[in-house]
Amino acid sequence: MKKKTLFITPPFTQLNTPYPATAYLKGFLNTLGRESYQADLGIEVILSLFSSKGLTRLFTELDESDAELTENSFRIYALRSEYIATIDPVIRFLKNQNPTLAHSICDRTYLPEASRFQQLEDMDWAFGTMGIHDKARHLATLYLEDLGDLIQEAVDPHFGFSRYAERLGRSATSFDEMEEALERPDTIVSSILTSILNDKIKTSEPDIVCITVPFPGNLYGGFKCGQYIRKHYPHIQVVMGGGFANTELRSLKEPRVFNYINFVCLDDGEAPLLSLLEYLDGDRPLEQLKRVYSCVKGEVVYHNGAKEKDVPQRDTGTPDYSDLPLFDYLSVIEIVNPMHRLWSDGRWNKLTLAHGCYWGKCSFCDISLDYIRRYEPMTAALLCDRIEEIIAQTGQNGFHFVDEAAPPALLRDVALEMIRRKLTVVWWTNIRFEKNFTHDLCLLLKASGCIAISGGLEVASDRLLERMKKGVTVAQVARVADAFTQAGIMVHAYLMYGFPTQTTQETIDALEMVRQLFEQGIVQSGFWHRFAMTAHSPVGLHPEEFDVMRIGPDLGKFAYNDLEHNDPLGANHDLFAEGLSKSLFNYMHGVCLDFPLSEWFDFKVPAPSISPRYIEKSIREIQDATTRPNALVTWTGSLPELSVFEEKQGKKKVEIAELVFFDKKKEWAVEADVPVAEWLTEIMPRLLISNPAAYALDQLKRDYDEAGLGSFDGFTSSNTWKALRQRGLLIV
Repeated sequence: MKKKTLFITPPFTQLNTPYPATAYLKGFLNTLGRESYQADLGIEVILSLFSSKGLTRLFTELDESDAELTENSFRIYALRSEYIATIDPVIRFLKNQNPTLAHSICDRTYLPEASRFQQLEDMDWAFGTMGIHDKARHLATLYLEDLGDLIQEAVDPHFGFSRYAERLGRSATSFDEMEEALERPDTIVSSILTSILNDKIKTSEPDIVCITVPFPGNLYGGFKCGQYIRKHYPHIQVVMGGGFANTELRSLKEPRVFNYINFVCLDDGEAPLLSLLEYLDGDRPLEQLKRVYSCVKGEVVYHNGAKEKDVPQRDTGTPDYSDLPLFDYLSVIEIVNPMHRLWSDGRWNKLTLAHGCYWGKCSFCDISLDYIRRYEPMTAALLCDRIEEIIAQTGQNGFHFVDEAAPPALLRDVALEMIRRKLTVVWWTNIRFEKNFTHDLCLLLKASGCIAISGGLEVASDRLLERMKKGVTVAQVARVADAFTQAGIMVHAYLMYGFPTQTTQETIDALEMVRQLFEQGIVQSGFWHRFAMTAHSPVGLHPEEFDVMRIGPDLGKFAYNDLEHNDPLGANHDLFAEGLSKSLFNYMHGVCLDFPLSEWFDFKVPAPSISPRYIEKSIREIQDATTRPNALVTWTGSLPELSVFEEKQGKKKVEIAELVFFDKKKEWAVEADVPVAEWLTEIMPRLLISNPAAYALDQLKRDYDEAGLGSFDGFTSSNTWKALRQRGLLIV
């Protein structure tokens, strides 16, 4: 009899949408006819804890404890009856099930308030651009964060809304601290977690429980689940996988890990999981598992004797979100960063366009690992099939394409397919700022439903970008960002400081580049990250090639990924963190763009060495207009109505054609010579974006030449052509 599987996501990832790993694997098992279930324990723990029943239990425990509370926590405790009375309506409001509560929340008399609300004095100006519903969600978010502060201080120091005991999972070369935490008595959070887990096990009666651990902030919760299962359901096999294992546990030697779980899987989970299921079914020997750790006679053994290759992306199936409480997720609002708001606000179906990264060269990235190295795109038709299935299944048409870098050619084909199928999709993704994202392609992506992109500008220095092997320049980033912005798509820039050999001057120049990008309005959101050396990146593997020295940590038995290093040629990077963050916060809100950069730092810094109009000039640079041989031409508007009239030109009467178009807002017209207009009315139905067959620009040129209308180059210089290009004739 085939084994039943339960997939779980331990606390905590996001409040607004499920992490997709369990849905991916459940979709794969569906293709094999294997029974499986899934649960997002993170959202279920939050909903249980943040309820009138959960808060009553919380405050009762505080009554019975002798914990000393800070002034802020005591204020929350003193207002406990107010919190218990308001929590259920607020949670329903954040589920979008109780919208009229926004009025009561916004008048600032309904919610009890503690320290988190103090920041409103600095943010009142931001509410000018927020509607009442959004403002209420932000206030409700602060209300939850106040309660979270109390829980962290007085009940469970590991608590966090999007991460749980994250510190225990970061750079944990030793398992000692994690083991010590796991063996302590349960807190209210961990007891709620295991109670919900127990209910899931009783309902689904699985033979195997698979725990996905995408981030360090899920690791403790994952081990806590494994600990409970091993103790109370010893017959169930417990498997751990996910992003944390893929990056941190590739040199695992710690046998104590297997006191809490039975197996650890690396990289893509489909093939390892299938090999494990066949092993547990009795159809495969242990040594022929695929990328799986287990403990044999007290020693950690890596099993990778399977002959099968990884499952092709086309055969992994459509992600299956059934079993998940899709309408119970919470839309919270943090208004500091527009892109972070997308992360936390609204329900997003997560889907991958292509496995791996088509660029795969960045020196700070884990390009030696399978999830980056092995690039395997899917077809636009198959992706849109899956999009349609997911929309039908979830009732949600918002998509976050979670690629490392979405390929422009594939995005073009997917956008065309979406429009041809008349799919209503709202989507965003991560890109490289490469030149193939032309103005026309950005318009096409917008027409298909794209609302935002994020991309790595990293260190805004051409020398360092070249050293990173990003394959872009700052000027190119500016032009691509401008193309997206003109198309009405929000642009978020990932920014980095502290890359090996980065000098103080380069840091200030990078900040000046960022200031100009916001000044020009072509980037709307950003975030500074401190460079981190990882064990699987070119910098971590060959630090000497980047003029830095690894100084630790030593290879331990447990996790190993983040590396410490010395940068003798670089600046003291720690000094810049606060100033970079503070300046960016202001730039994102359109203020202080005229401040001298030295104002952001409490130490002396050099003046920028780049022109104050560098970005402006970069945007205006005329680029090579050469069109790719395989470019497609498509018309995104309606078909025209043709009328011919006579116009007196001197003593002559000349026939002039007018093409009248109707769009969603108004009608407009363009004049043309009669033969050209007649040719356009004949050819434009073939160019319609709704046509299943793509139309090549070279074919359009041949058609024009065959019609005997003169020079095609002359036509593309005419006012008629220019008007059509401005109104929706795209070359992509």
